[in-house]
Amino acid sequence: ALMNYAYGENFRYDEATLMGEGPTGFAKAFALAAGSGLVMTAASVPFLRSLLEKVIPAPGEGPSTELRESGFFNVEFFARGADDPQATVRARVTGDRDPGYGSTAKMLTESAIVLAQGEPKVTGGLWTPASALGVELIDRLQARAGLTFELL
Repeated sequence: ALMNYAYGENFRYDEATLMGEGPTGFAKAFALAAGSGLVMTAASVPFLRSLLEKVIPAPGEGPSTELRESGFFNVEFFARGADDPQATVRARVTGDRDPGYGSTAKMLTESAIVLAQGEPKVTGGLWTPASALGVELIDRLQARAGLTFELL
């Protein structure tokens, strides 16, 4: 909607983590869901939160420089047509640094440069980087930030 329905009014977005099929996939999915629930519960109870804070990184801590620089990500997107489910598209976005620190810092920096070098094409409100900065940001991310965007 922010982009005037550039992908059509039937466009919907959802995300998932692939865990595999069968009992092993179910066990992985269950473990992820249960673990996430336990951490969220522990974080909301003061006594348990104090225990949790002893084992998680403190503010300002994080992966070493070596881990940030050797990290990477590879995300695949799958789309199917609303009117024709047989019509499909796959795309991939990759990054050459740890997604939580290294690549995020480069993405934020390139977004700031696009904003600083020109007038935004949008006015007021809340916008996603893609809807506000568009292809100009994608071009900068590919040229200067170690990201790739490709149709498969």
